[in-house]
Formats: sequence, structure tokens, C-alpha cells
Amino acid sequence: MAFKITDACIMCGSCEYECPNEAISEGENTYVIDPDKCTECVGFFDTQQCFEVCPEGAPVADPDHAENREQLLAKFKKLHPDKTPK
Repeated sequence: MAFKITDACIMCGSCEYECPNEAISEGENTYVIDPDKCTECVGFFDTQQCFEVCPEGAPVADPDHAENREQLLAKFKKLHPDKTPK
């Protein structure tokens, strides 16, 4: 399940720099996550780095983009064909 950023976002930018998929960008009022690039950090980390670094807990699971671990891993492999997932 891709993540999304809620209105709790304070636009600090911490999450953008931590995303290994470059899925996070600055939006008009909050940062936004591209669900086509978000793998919940599967393949890189055991936890979602955007959530880990956010001082407000703004990144949350997006129920509109539900994916299981296998689907997230397939997305990782598509985005990073030269990398071996952890």
C-alpha cells in the first residue's frame, strides 16, 4: 500500500530526502507521494523512512492504493532493475 501525506505536514522536507524511490515532491500545501513510485521502502528498509523522519507523523498508509509485499517488491524491481532488494 503506497503512503500518502496528510494535512499534518508542516512542509519541512525531511521526508523528501529520505525517500529511496524519489516518490516524494513538494506540493502546494503539503508534500505529496507518487503512488506509482512508493514501495513503502520495501527492497530498501524494514520501515517506511518518510514516516520515521516526519516530526508530525504526516505520512500514512493510503487505503486507495492497497498493495501486498509481493506487489511492492515487483514495483521495487521495476524502479530499480540493477539493485538487489534487502
